Amino acid sequence: MLDLSIDIAGLRIASPLIAAAGTAGYGPELASVDGLRGLGAIVTKSITLEPREGNPPMRVTDLPVGMLNAIGLANVGLDAFVTRVAMGVRDLPIPAIGSIAGETINEYEQVAAAMQAMTFLKAVEVNVSCPNTDDGRAFAESPEKLHDLLVDIRGVLKNTAMIVKLPLDFGHPSKAAEVAVEAGADALTLINTVPGMSIDLKSRRSRIGRWSGGTSGPAIHPLAVRMVADVYREVASPAGVPIIGLGGVMRWQDAAEFILAGATGVGLGTALFVDPRRPRKILKGLRKWAKSQGCASIRDLVGAVEN
Repeated sequence: MLDLSIDIAGLRIASPLIAAAGTAGYGPELASVDGLRGLGAIVTKSITLEPREGNPPMRVTDLPVGMLNAIGLANVGLDAFVTRVAMGVRDLPIPAIGSIAGETINEYEQVAAAMQAMTFLKAVEVNVSCPNTDDGRAFAESPEKLHDLLVDIRGVLKNTAMIVKLPLDFGHPSKAAEVAVEAGADALTLINTVPGMSIDLKSRRSRIGRWSGGTSGPAIHPLAVRMVADVYREVASPAGVPIIGLGGVMRWQDAAEFILAGATGVGLGTALFVDPRRPRKILKGLRKWAKSQGCASIRDLVGAVEN
């Protein structure tokens, strides 16, 4: 029987499909819709030290090739997450991965420490790549700042895996990944949404409540596949660090591309907005594809793309 399970930084999950941060609320919201069937794990909304209201509406708009969002890391803040949300996350039927964000190293550290204390969170994703806030990419754009941040967070997450979520990089896609791995990353998530803009022709204003936001969906999929492939070959595979490929996965074929490029896990975002039942359909297609390749495990196909 085909084995669809994967291992991400010591976290063994039954399916390679993972709900991306910010696309399923904190977790229980999506669970109430379709029971998380087809998913192996879920990443919570990114949590910051203080509550954030996020950007003004409109926060989401559709595009011919996906979606544009400017949520702005809206969340209840650390205290409310601990007291009101965490127990619902703990009781999910699949493993949950915490997500953290902040404006300073100290803020990241405090949120990381709180998640470290939640023993049901076996991994924490460090979000340094959000394009729809003024400070969301500050650390990822400086190798020195990124290194200092991750070294400090690594010191806090003593018993919890550290996953680093990086943005698309057209120039040197492996540079930030190298820094993250050197700083102790147990896994990488590639990529976040890509900065984009959409204009309403009648009002001549941005179609969202911010000048620009993050583009997701099919438009960014080839860009994400290329970055996963480059980082896998140059950094992740030699270091034995798994990748979660994220960006524009709408069909099983998209997920299969990520796996061949070098992704162990495959994140879903826009697809969950379109159809919360999409994970089961994608998983069914992946199962048939892997069997057709003569594999005993989906893991046998990770990085198997040929030149």
